[in-house]
Amino acid sequence: MAYYRRDNNHSNYRNLGYSRPRNYSRPRRRTPHYDPALFIKKATLEQAVDYQAKNKFSDFNLDSRLLANILARGYTAPTPIQDQAIPALLLGRDVVGCANTGTGKTAAFLVPLINKILLNRQEKVLVIIPTRELAMQIRAELEEFGRGLSISSALCIGGVNINPQIRALANQPDFVIGTVGRLKDLSRRHQLSFSDYHSIVLDEVDRMLDMGFVCDIRQIISKLPQDRHSLFFSATMPEKVNQIMRDFLHDPVSIKIKTQSFSANVDQDIFKLNGQNKVEALSNLLQGRNFQKVLVFGRTKRGAEQLSIALRKKGVEVAVIHGNKSQSQRQRAIEMFKEDRVQVLVATDVASRGLDINDITHVINYDLPENYDDYIHRIGRTGRANKKGSAITFID
Repeated sequence: MAYYRRDNNHSNYRNLGYSRPRNYSRPRRRTPHYDPALFIKKATLEQAVDYQAKNKFSDFNLDSRLLANILARGYTAPTPIQDQAIPALLLGRDVVGCANTGTGKTAAFLVPLINKILLNRQEKVLVIIPTRELAMQIRAELEEFGRGLSISSALCIGGVNINPQIRALANQPDFVIGTVGRLKDLSRRHQLSFSDYHSIVLDEVDRMLDMGFVCDIRQIISKLPQDRHSLFFSATMPEKVNQIMRDFLHDPVSIKIKTQSFSANVDQDIFKLNGQNKVEALSNLLQGRNFQKVLVFGRTKRGAEQLSIALRKKGVEVAVIHGNKSQSQRQRAIEMFKEDRVQVLVATDVASRGLDINDITHVINYDLPENYDDYIHRIGRTGRANKKGSAITFID
């Protein structure tokens, strides 16, 4: 059993995609067909660009209490997205940011919006995101930056009882952070009026469109006030995203951050099965000394569940998250993984964006990602905060 390290021949990686036979009929969820070495070669070319921040946080015209909270978290020099977005947002400009998770974009919009509320307590902010995990992460960061500032928030996500969320909205919180489906549900129940919010964040828009929310997003935008402060973030900008951006923003400041620094921080390898039993191969890998905190990606909810059961039978400490798990089950699994109570977290692509867990040593693509963007987001869960990580992709 051996996995094959990436080679340095960077030629001929343009034909990325799927090889489809004639008479192809699209199944409900397609199985990818490509050579993942092409993805690895492409990723190695995308080196990070050195960036020298023009500002320090102390240079921004922020409330002194908010600045104290920022500095208390050890932040001094802003990341590229923060350095460019915060000054524009403090001036009230609309901003479109092309940046991945892990670049500091959450702070890039939270800091100026908290400052806006501290200047005017009548301001209300609506943050719309694709997944529950990302919503909870944003809420946690809001609580850190807003510590001691009497900043209130409501977390409106699916998978949990809606009634506490209705009660939280009745208190007119400063921030409402929610997923598309739950926000629409609250609107239908007349518990949330989109027209009340004049500061709106659409985060990870490409992910929302991937999840089939294009009509929902357009419907929400149609109900927003015309006079609004709009913030728009997306990792990629396909045409569908550009169409929504044009409807949403007014004379925006555009910021594009080149963030593919994982090519330096993540060692990307291929594990060739050569007919071996896949579960056995994974189980043997996990016995390696350096495989301390491992995120394993499966393609389907059923497959992820079955893999977690199989690993547990082999004595591996494992948790699992996917779309069929309740929110409490998903959160419990993530906490167990964060706290090192399990070695392995098996997940579908619900975890490929917005999941920020420190010190993941390995990402293993047990099943191939569907496309290059998914590959990038998966392997971006390791090699964070200038630490080294490893990504291994299984191929037959």
